[in-house]
Amino acid sequence: MNVMYFAWVRERIGIPHETVDSDAATVADLVAELVAREDRYAAAFADVSALRVALDQELAAFDAPLAGVREVAFFPPMTGG
Repeated sequence: MNVMYFAWVRERIGIPHETVDSDAATVADLVAELVAREDRYAAAFADVSALRVALDQELAAFDAPLAGVREVAFFPPMTGG
């Protein structure tokens, strides 16, 4: 699946997107796999309450299933202005 990172998540990880082969059942499982990779992922996902996730461009929860998902995007909450 294609995993995309935005704003400070991208800055901490150091890349805007990557293709990830994963057997993760949920978004939370995917985050756990990413965190186990390297410290930069651990830093980006240290506080998931400060993050939002979208699956195939629709907002989702971290307990959402990944079956059939092609794109996962992580980003901080958006503010209006």
